[in-house]
Amino acid sequence: MTKQDNSDGRLFQKEPKVYARKVSGKFQSLRNLAMWVLLGLYYLLPWIQWRGHQSILFDLPTRRFHIFDITLFPQDFIYLAILLIIAGLLLFFVTALAGRLWCGFACPQTVWTLLFMKIERLIEGDRNKRQKLDSSVWNSNKLWRKTLKQFLWIVLALFTGFTFVGYFTPIIELWGKIISWQAGPWESFWILFYGLATYGNAGFLREQVCKYMCPYARFQSAMFDNDTLVIAYDSQRGEPRGARKRSENPEEKGLGACIDCTLCVQVCPTGIDIRNGLQYECIACAACVDVCDQVMERMGYELGLIKYTTENSAEDKPSRLFRPRMVIYAVLLAAIIGGWIYGLASRTPVRAELVRDRNALYRELTDGRIENVYTLAMVNMDREAHEFDLQISELETVEFDLNKRFYMPAESSVKFVLRVRAQRSAGEGGRTINLIITAKDNESIKVLSQARFFLPTKDS
Repeated sequence: MTKQDNSDGRLFQKEPKVYARKVSGKFQSLRNLAMWVLLGLYYLLPWIQWRGHQSILFDLPTRRFHIFDITLFPQDFIYLAILLIIAGLLLFFVTALAGRLWCGFACPQTVWTLLFMKIERLIEGDRNKRQKLDSSVWNSNKLWRKTLKQFLWIVLALFTGFTFVGYFTPIIELWGKIISWQAGPWESFWILFYGLATYGNAGFLREQVCKYMCPYARFQSAMFDNDTLVIAYDSQRGEPRGARKRSENPEEKGLGACIDCTLCVQVCPTGIDIRNGLQYECIACAACVDVCDQVMERMGYELGLIKYTTENSAEDKPSRLFRPRMVIYAVLLAAIIGGWIYGLASRTPVRAELVRDRNALYRELTDGRIENVYTLAMVNMDREAHEFDLQISELETVEFDLNKRFYMPAESSVKFVLRVRAQRSAGEGGRTINLIITAKDNESIKVLSQARFFLPTKDS
């Protein structure tokens, strides 16, 4: 950062506080709808019980991830990894298509900042009133308004942190711990940590996060092309800008459509002037589009001086929706999502692993039979309990026993010793065996596990 020529000797220029003006319009209605839907899902989903479980719960102590009807175990980590890949590709696809639409309408930073700003406007008023309040001396009016705002911000931030932890600890159980002052140190830490992050990012940093901390703004240009939707000011139509009366003809005064009201700057949450061209600070919230359309309507001018458009459209060139990068993103997304859904739908809800006891190759019994000892580890990921049958197909006169009844409750794991015995004549040296495990009540639930069965050689 370069040194600034400041009269007070400061090395860095202080960022002026942004007082975003309230604006209404079709795009702001969509933003509000997105905010309430996303926040509603975030705050309500943990409280919904789904077939005996919290609807979404990442239960780390038991290493089970419940997502409605899907229960994922550590062995299913690949599905979570693929889900993150899908989210990343989807973000790239949306960016290439519609620019920073995610930033303006669905980013958590934007959503919570919008909610905090609504609380601020409710208590302190709109832009001019907030500016006047901040510049005034401290009195009873300023004190109670600032105190009430901070109190509501803190309560909302703490509830946000509590909800976040509720995705990892059953939220009803967590609520009981909170009201009885029995929350553990880690639960308390993460509630306070996430609450502080929400309070700081949405209450104070706000646009600074988007302008200086978010890496997405820095590399988004790599996904832009001349057919990407952006918010742009029509300088050919708007310039030269200048004030005039509604009854005056701008052409007679040599003016463009822009009346230089600066409302587009006043409503911008990042404090930029869209008339200076596309800037990386723009989060595509379309607040300037809504307010400019209102001004144009009052003046009796054509709407769309500021609008969603593409660089090609702004230059009167044909704009393409289907272009190579969009096709590549779409094909990759379709393939990965299809594979992810197929994998989840076709996965066997039972996992089994047969591991040989490495302390001895085999043991010869008094009756001449050969015994191999294995450890059988199984996971029943189904939401129903099952009793299982075992079969080893490669050995004709096989016999095995278990040290416990082979019954597994729903969503459980078990590990036990499996002793397999066969006649010495079953083969020389050993052979690969397949252990077939089938649920008695549902033959479609079947799993196969392979292992090596060792037998004596002729010389032994």
